[in-house]
Parts: sequence; structure tokens; C-alpha cells
Amino acid sequence: MSEASTVRVASSNAEQLAAWDGDEGEYWASHADDYDRSVAVHHRALLDVAEVQVTDRVLDIGCGTGQTTRDLARAAGAGSALGVDLSSRMLDEARIRAAAEGVDNATFEQADAQVHPFAAGSFDLALSRTGAMFFGDQPAAFANISRALRPGGRLALAAWQAPDRNEWIQAFFGALAAGRDLSPPPAGAPGPFALAEPDHVRTVLGGAGFADVDLEPLQAPMWFGGTVDGAHAFVLGQLGWMLEGVDANARSQALEALRTVIVAHATADGVLFDSGCWLIRAVRS
Repeated sequence: MSEASTVRVASSNAEQLAAWDGDEGEYWASHADDYDRSVAVHHRALLDVAEVQVTDRVLDIGCGTGQTTRDLARAAGAGSALGVDLSSRMLDEARIRAAAEGVDNATFEQADAQVHPFAAGSFDLALSRTGAMFFGDQPAAFANISRALRPGGRLALAAWQAPDRNEWIQAFFGALAAGRDLSPPPAGAPGPFALAEPDHVRTVLGGAGFADVDLEPLQAPMWFGGTVDGAHAFVLGQLGWMLEGVDANARSQALEALRTVIVAHATADGVLFDSGCWLIRAVRS
């Protein structure tokens, strides 16, 4: 029996498990360095916002291949960091990297943070780098995370702002539409823009037992590759599904449109697109 078949998952997150514990998770695991580099500016800003204390017990939600967990564990040298994710393949990579770097106070577990039975009050800080937007039931998920935090425990999230603040998603969807009327996922629905609206964030977190909710905007470049060819392959590895079912001519046009927009964003530092995220802070009441 596979690990994916035994992990407890909310029914509203079943599709997320299928994706992240399947081909999507495999691709992320095999391109971990590229993904970490793409959000390097966001990563540093989120750690600054989190203000990790040396004795903190930290929960890293949607930890992926574990860069955040390892850095949190290093900052909480007399504490610990637990990374949870739906992807067994990414967690395997996270464990390998933590061992190679000698980060022995970082541990990893395959879990759905929406329903996982964390011990009540067992964490000082819960953090997620662009992972908390994918919950199928946000109120239930954040209520579960709130219970896992001690009173006064902190929450720190990096979450994408609306698509019109993210040049990368508009450019890639526009190029790969292949003549179809396609738009990025809407704000509010489970997906990358589920926490894009500040009022929605305040409502959901307030209902889950959080106070002092603060959203700080961050506009920063995202890196998609060191070369045009590298960026083209990296983007297709993530969004190639958009071309499923299109005819050969439309596919060729879409691939060329993608190359054209990537060429226009090639710089001496790599292929860069603008992005906007929220750095979200809150405290458990």
C-alpha cells in the first residue's frame, strides 16, 4: 500500500493529493533548486516577517522540498521545525537535503494540515510559503492550524495577490491560450489566488481564532530560468497541461508565443517576471 493511500486527507483536498502526490509533485521535487530560486526574494521576506525565535516550535505548511523548514529549523536552533506536505516525493527530497545539510531539528511528515490531528497548542509559529492557498475548506484548515498554535502563537504566510498584480501568470496564460478565452484561476477559489483579497483573508483568519491580521504587499521579480531555453522548459513543465487537446498548429503557435514573451523578459540575471504577494501576519487569540 502506498503512503499516499494511507494519509488522512479531507475530501475537499482529494484532488490536491492526487496532483501533489503524483506527477506534479514529482516535477517539483526534480526541479527543487529552480523553484526555490524563483521565489528567493519572497522567501527572505517571509522569514523576516516570521521573526523566528531561537526556541520556537515551528509548523511549516506545504513545505515541499523543505527549504523553508530547514531555514526555520536553523533559526530556531534550540527549538524545532516540522514540515508537512501532501507530496511523498517532495518530502523524500526534503529529508535528503536536511540530512545532507546537517539540520537535525527539522522533521517531515506527509499530512493534510486541514485535518491532521496536531497536538493542541504544540507550536509557537505556523508558516507557509505560497502553500496555504490550496486548502479546499479554508475556514476548517485555518481553525485546525489555530488549534495547533499556543495562545499568542504567530501565523506567517506568503500568498499571491490577484492575477493583475502578477505579470508571470498573465503572460503565461496569455501565451498558452492558443486562441482560446482562458483566464488565470479566480481569486477566492482554492488555488494560487485563494488568499488574494485582503478582506477575505481577514474574515477567514478572524473566524479561525486569529487577531491582529496584517497584510503587507511585496512586489518582486520571479526567476524562471537562466536562459530562454531553460525558462521555456521550466514553464512548460508546470503549465504544459494547458495545451492538452489542442491541435498541432495551435500548439506550435502557443509554444512560439511563450518563447516570444520569455525572450522579452530575458535579462543578465535570467528570465524575470514581476510578481505581487501578500506577507500575512496574525496572532492566535
